[in-house]
Amino acid sequence: MTEKILIIDFGSQYTQLIARRIREMQVYCEIHPFNNPPALDESVRGVILSGSPRSVRDEFAPRFDLDAIKGKLPLLGVCYGAQYLAHFFGGKVEASPSREYGRAKMRVVDAADPLMQGLNAESQVWMSHGDTITTIPDGYSIVASTEDVAVAAYRIANEQTWGIQFHPEVYHSEQGFEMLRNFVMGICGCAGSWTPESFVESTVAQLREQLGEDKVVLGLSGGVDSSVAAMLLHKAIGERLYCIFVDSGLLRKNEFDEVIESYRGMGLNVKGVDASDKFLGDLAGVSDPETKRKIIGRDFVEVFEQEAKKLEGVKWLGQGTIYPDVVESAQVNGTAVVIKSHHNVGGLPEKMGLKVVEPLRLLFKDEVRRVGRSMGMPEHLIGRHPFPGPGLAIRILGDITREKVEILQNVDKIYLDILRETGWYDKIWQAGAILLPVQSVGVMGDERTYERCVALRAVQSTDGMTADWVHIPYEILARLSNEIINKVRGVNRVVYDISSKPPATIEWE
Repeated sequence: MTEKILIIDFGSQYTQLIARRIREMQVYCEIHPFNNPPALDESVRGVILSGSPRSVRDEFAPRFDLDAIKGKLPLLGVCYGAQYLAHFFGGKVEASPSREYGRAKMRVVDAADPLMQGLNAESQVWMSHGDTITTIPDGYSIVASTEDVAVAAYRIANEQTWGIQFHPEVYHSEQGFEMLRNFVMGICGCAGSWTPESFVESTVAQLREQLGEDKVVLGLSGGVDSSVAAMLLHKAIGERLYCIFVDSGLLRKNEFDEVIESYRGMGLNVKGVDASDKFLGDLAGVSDPETKRKIIGRDFVEVFEQEAKKLEGVKWLGQGTIYPDVVESAQVNGTAVVIKSHHNVGGLPEKMGLKVVEPLRLLFKDEVRRVGRSMGMPEHLIGRHPFPGPGLAIRILGDITREKVEILQNVDKIYLDILRETGWYDKIWQAGAILLPVQSVGVMGDERTYERCVALRAVQSTDGMTADWVHIPYEILARLSNEIINKVRGVNRVVYDISSKPPATIEWE
């Protein structure tokens, strides 16, 4: 049985980051909303209570029954979690005189404490709270302080229970990872054996048991998630997996043929469907971004359903759902969010009477890539930048025409080819070109031109939740501009987007 750490989520923006840090230790962990508690079993080695935008002093503060955990399993409260363990067990939490946010210098008070083991006497931590613990309950002892926060960290006597009023999971906390490792590996005793290879082995065995002799149909997108999901299913059931790759006419240049060839080279049973006329016809004259998304989602469902119905005896729909999708569909307010229809073939399981199988629902994006590499999948598929489900439709601002798609495909190919040639592709999380709905005056030869403008976008990120623009060297940007304007008819101006997320999004639509 796989050992695991449970994270009880009270709504913090950093909860997924805690999980990522633990996964980096090759320890499996799960996030569960406080109002939908998980079942405890022998695999649970410890529990973490997350932060929250709420105050423990609020009348309707999030509450969680700790009877089966506190004093019985290792427990760590982070920020709100620490204040929760103080406030509801006899201590006092009050509003801070000034909001405690940003960097602070933590001083270790008890260097012998297991949570503080091996840490520097002083190190930087990241605070983010409006309340502070002013009185700790009986039996609690302070193990770390800052200049402004006396109770930066504490331990409960005769229990393996700790609370910290800062965020060890963020990069600004210099030794935060070491502190989390002290809890997970030291206090909880986790072995760190959750590797990509062990995931593949256990998942393939589980899929064989789950699917038996049944057939599965899966919609491939050419992206990392669906490709790795397909390989796991292929390892489990072989030719009983049927893959459908739909060409919407909105893919990158030559992508349909290249990806189909890659899939066949991996031994997948895949059928390519050219539905570009349908998609581009239905999108004609449509400029609203959300309407474009809905049309593409609807058309994909219709094409996929039509092709899937040609297969006999299929009982399962395979999907490339990953862990952030699962977490975000079970937010702590108890209301589910809708996962985009183009991402997870929305509505098809019910419509076609299929059961759903999701081999990647436990993994973050970087973990999906590691699993793919461990199965020997080609790097040009595994290392691909994320690409939006609606394709180039949301990188063409305004209405969609074949001419605009061709222009953007040519610009995009030059952009990515040069990034690969100069070694910058693998330094960037996501790059793409955007065709703007404006024309500008230019001079080419001795003639005045009035042609289109494209924007280049390149960002660095871990999971797309936040992103910063990439400082591509000027000489490469100059070369990009020159080659795009010289080689792509219809473009006479190139600009570079230097907006971060937030406030801007990665895609323009």
